[in-house]
Amino acid sequence: GAEARCLMTAIGASSMWWPIAAMALVTCCVWVRLYVVRIGEMRRRRIAPQSVATSITKAGRYEDVRASDNFINLFELPVMFYVGALAAVQFSLVDTATLVLAWMFVIGRAVHSIIQCSYNRVMHRFHAYAAGGFVLWALWGWLTWHLLR
Repeated sequence: GAEARCLMTAIGASSMWWPIAAMALVTCCVWVRLYVVRIGEMRRRRIAPQSVATSITKAGRYEDVRASDNFINLFELPVMFYVGALAAVQFSLVDTATLVLAWMFVIGRAVHSIIQCSYNRVMHRFHAYAAGGFVLWALWGWLTWHLLR
C-alpha cells in the first residue's frame, strides 16, 4: 500500500538505470569480443567476407563461435529483462526487491557470458543461465504482483 509506495518513491525510478546500463555493457563487451575473435579468425584463416555472407554459407566455416553464440543469446531472455525494468519505472514499481532482482539477473548474465566466451563448460553455463532465468521470472512475478495490488 502507501508504505510500499513511499519506499518506491524514496528509492527512485532512476535507480533502475544502473542495472539496465550494466546489461547493455555486458552486451557491448560480448559484441567487442565477437568482432575481435571473428576478424582475427577471418584474417588468420583467410576467410573471404563474401563466403560467409549468410547463415547458411557461414555454417561450419568458423572454428570459434562462442562469442557469436553468446551475443545472439543476449537478445533472448535479456529482452524480457529490459521490458520488465522499463515497466518497473513506468508503473513506479522500483523498490529494493526489484533492484536486487534486476542486479542478480545482470550478474547471472555476465557470469553466463564469461563462461560461454571463455572455457564454455556447458553445465557451468547452464547453471548460470538457469539461475538468471529463475531470477528474471521472479522479477516478473514481483512486478505483476505489485501491479495487481
